[in-house]
Amino acid sequence: MFKLSLYLITSAIAITAYPVMAQVNYSSPQIVAQTNRAKLYHLLRQGQAYVDAKNYDRALETYKEAATLDNNNPQIFSGIGYLYTLKKNYPAAAEAYQKAIALSPEDPKLYYALGYSFGHAGDNTKAAEAYEMAIKLEPNNLQNHIGLGVVLLRAKEYDRAIDTYYRVLNLAPNNQQAYRIMSAVLLEQERYPEAIRLLETAVKQHPQLVDLQLQLATALLEKGDTASGLQALKLAHKVDPRNPVVYLKTGEILLEQGDLDAALAEYKQALVLKPDSTQAAEAIGNIYLTQEQYLKAIIAYRKLTEIAPDYALAYHNLGIALQARRRNNDAIAAFTKAVELYNNSGDTKQAENLAIAIEELKNN
Repeated sequence: MFKLSLYLITSAIAITAYPVMAQVNYSSPQIVAQTNRAKLYHLLRQGQAYVDAKNYDRALETYKEAATLDNNNPQIFSGIGYLYTLKKNYPAAAEAYQKAIALSPEDPKLYYALGYSFGHAGDNTKAAEAYEMAIKLEPNNLQNHIGLGVVLLRAKEYDRAIDTYYRVLNLAPNNQQAYRIMSAVLLEQERYPEAIRLLETAVKQHPQLVDLQLQLATALLEKGDTASGLQALKLAHKVDPRNPVVYLKTGEILLEQGDLDAALAEYKQALVLKPDSTQAAEAIGNIYLTQEQYLKAIIAYRKLTEIAPDYALAYHNLGIALQARRRNNDAIAAFTKAVELYNNSGDTKQAENLAIAIEELKNN
């Protein structure tokens, strides 16, 4: 049964808001020596100009020099951290933000930026700790909760992640992102009744989002409620009649129910909308093969070999259809290509079995 891959979820760090460049106060604090104030002011102005010009290397050098003149200014270290994030040097960014936090421990934006940096550096545990501090200091900031949810998902702490996204929905009941991620996680965890309750609310609030309709259909079908699942798919058809995924999903369910003709119609429409769909082309070929419509199966499998020229099973099934039409030479050629591809993929057992079949076909 089709489910939204958790790969899509764990890559969701990209959707969290980017840390903001700190606005450095040019009026130097009292601890900076009078003789250094003019130089510091000049460096900060120059650094900002480099940032505006997207010359991040020069900007970073300038802010680092400014930090030697005023090492008690958290905004300078925050600026350094921000520049490191732009350069995708996230460990260095985290180090800079930690220095800023040591000087300004009550600033939630610094903890958010630290969580962002740790998350991109792959340290989900430290990222979660930073986001939790940001939430403690600024509990109503949506991005703090979203950031925490993302890194918890990456750490596979699904229960905590789900709880976090429920808090997101409490703060922003119409948040599409939260519904998408939560429902996908609930499906992955096979918490179907909970997923259904969530998605029923989601599709009422966002009836135009076909992916939510598809997830609702998936949850209903996984729970065993085929009738309601197909009804959800019909609604998805109405929402987006040109979405090939809807036709693929519907075809999959109808195929499981044994309604080959109806499934075939769905897969054909999916292939019209997405001509490079291996799933649709293969399903069409398989249905025709099952129905013993071998000529149509040959056409479908040839289409599949064009879409996926390295797919061994496409040539294997093409050979079966050709053999059924007594086109033995063509069948041998298709089987031989399949053997080559099976060997290339390491499936030597399948290759050996098919090689035996080829010899038998030659002898006949």
